[in-house]
Amino acid sequence: MSALAPETREWLAKTGFTVKNEALWFAAFTHGSMGEKRDYERLEFLGDRVLGLSIADWLYAQSDAPEGKLAQRLNAIVSRAMCATIARGVGLAPHIRISKQASSDGGRDSDNILGDVMEALLGAQFLDNGFDASRDLVRLLWRPALESGAGKSKHPKSALQEWAAGNQRKPPEYELIDRSGPDHAARFTVRVSVHRVGAAEGSAGSKQEAEKEAARKFMEKFG
Repeated sequence: MSALAPETREWLAKTGFTVKNEALWFAAFTHGSMGEKRDYERLEFLGDRVLGLSIADWLYAQSDAPEGKLAQRLNAIVSRAMCATIARGVGLAPHIRISKQASSDGGRDSDNILGDVMEALLGAQFLDNGFDASRDLVRLLWRPALESGAGKSKHPKSALQEWAAGNQRKPPEYELIDRSGPDHAARFTVRVSVHRVGAAEGSAGSKQEAEKEAARKFMEKFG
């Protein structure tokens, strides 16, 4: 089966995607819990690279910033959390093909799944319409993130690392203290501690985001 629902086709067109090979797009919306031969994983792998190059191209053209600053902004703008934010903003969630069990477990609002499907759609756009059309669409959908200055401020983990060094403290230590929920809607809790200073905890849909949140809370508390 590869027929896209009419409302999904309409949503794709309204959002800026151009559908030629329908089977490609059907796979891009399909979560692994459906147990079908083709799901979004391979397209997500491709779309991640399309997104990265599109944003890197924009940043390079718009700024004379050094490589470190460009990389800092790039990482923030292409992050899983940002992809999920874009997906929510355009109303992607209702169109994801996901099992009832995975949906009831919160999968349809999972940062991981929303971000992955968003990237899979970019992969489909690239295969169906080429890089230029994909880059133009990324610039359209990611414009608020690009214009908001996302990533200009230092990443919380980097800020904490520098704070510890500047205060003659040992480097911060991160510890995963809890993981709950099914794989597609997992919740991670991380504790970060600095010897003889204190600790803080953060929770998120991925271990990396939980570490970032813990570092941010630590700096709010002790920085």
